[in-house]
Amino acid sequence: MQALLDAISAAPLSADAQRIFHGRGGLYPGCEQWTLDVFPPVWVLTSFVPASDAELAAVHMALSERWHQLCPGEPLNWVYQYRFEARAETRLMAGSVPEPHVVTENGAQFRVHLLKGLNHGFFVDMAEGRHWVREHVAARPGLKVLNLFAYTCSFSVVALQAGARQVINVDMSDGALAIGKRNHLLNGLTAGASFLPHDIFSSWGKITRNGPYELIILDPPSYQKGSFVADKDYARLMRRLPDLLAPGGHALLCLNSPKLGVAFLQEQMQAIAPQLEFVQRIANPPVFADVSSERSLKVLVYRAPA
Repeated sequence: MQALLDAISAAPLSADAQRIFHGRGGLYPGCEQWTLDVFPPVWVLTSFVPASDAELAAVHMALSERWHQLCPGEPLNWVYQYRFEARAETRLMAGSVPEPHVVTENGAQFRVHLLKGLNHGFFVDMAEGRHWVREHVAARPGLKVLNLFAYTCSFSVVALQAGARQVINVDMSDGALAIGKRNHLLNGLTAGASFLPHDIFSSWGKITRNGPYELIILDPPSYQKGSFVADKDYARLMRRLPDLLAPGGHALLCLNSPKLGVAFLQEQMQAIAPQLEFVQRIANPPVFADVSSERSLKVLVYRAPA
């Protein structure tokens, strides 16, 4: 785990939530199970195999030393999460976690919850996707946006801050959308967003009636039992895009599955909606570098004909 310890010793003092170490990318042999994030003022170590007491003690020592260098006299706060299948065990290892816990990214604020659940309410790997949305909307103020699988609505916050006229957020989790509403209020956004706690596949009538949209964001889970399985359900989303997009509108397609590469999205789109033109793949943050770009997060931009 030396590469992880080295990353800790060089970790910057970060104001924004971000990843510090990405062993999952396979570039650090022997460290494939580890990731380290910072959700200021809390560090979050995640392992995908059980960690020994000796390993956790080594991480604690490294974090203590680095934190003393960065913020002398301030208490160290860190959390350990062991993830297995679709579950997680989470432990507070030192210090405390704020409640409520609010983190930032490029000036936007988001609620996170580090001690409960599998995910934390904010995905740091999507930073460049949010950056693209911010720039895209800012260059075209007044866009109407459809945010599918909205989760806690970080895309919606960014789009409205950049000048979107309206964002419709759809997610089957009422709890996630409730956090999304709080995220909007945190950022002073009191108008322009709507929140539909619906199963997308049974709500196409309502979604279609609210269209067309100049920007559609699709960020589904790669596998969520009973609701979405990417290799069979992504095509059902693509099939709807031509009717939902306004002329010249854009679609942002996201997929975080190591088993499905870029070709999976591109070939299906070519077969299902060939009129949509591929524009670009958005690069992931450098810290998420991977031995194979096919395994890493895929974020693709498509455009409807004008």
